Amino acid sequence: MLNLRKKILVAIDGSPLSDKAAEEAVRMAVGNPSQFKSKIYAMLVLPNAPRNTFTDFVPAAPITESKEWAELRERILYVIEKDAKEAGIPLEIKVVYGDPADELLKFAEREEIDVIVIGSSGKGFLKRKLLGSVSHKVAKYAKCSVYIIRG
Repeated sequence: MLNLRKKILVAIDGSPLSDKAAEEAVRMAVGNPSQFKSKIYAMLVLPNAPRNTFTDFVPAAPITESKEWAELRERILYVIEKDAKEAGIPLEIKVVYGDPADELLKFAEREEIDVIVIGSSGKGFLKRKLLGSVSHKVAKYAKCSVYIIRG
């Protein structure tokens, strides 16, 4: 069997479970015995920016343009950036707006990702039915392997 470089997509949201997913993605990349280094894509999906109405004279700027963004970004991406740097694994950060599951799935298909690593909060049956589960939707519709980290 030929072991080539793996493309690993990890969903980041700043939660403890996303930190666990980040650590697992780095372990996965380090564990690839191939001479070709795996690459990790860390994706932070922010909610859609609020739509402006005709009554808005000054629309709100996206969070990525706020003064607090640098500090918030550093806090959210700290674990994946630190672990990837220490392990010498190439890392690419993606910050996008939209539905988390949809954005992860689109990116995975476009970039031909080999595995998606994502945390699952285990909110329970009722909450999952009402709100939907990002990890469930990704696992159901992804065209690649999905590694779910449980809390």
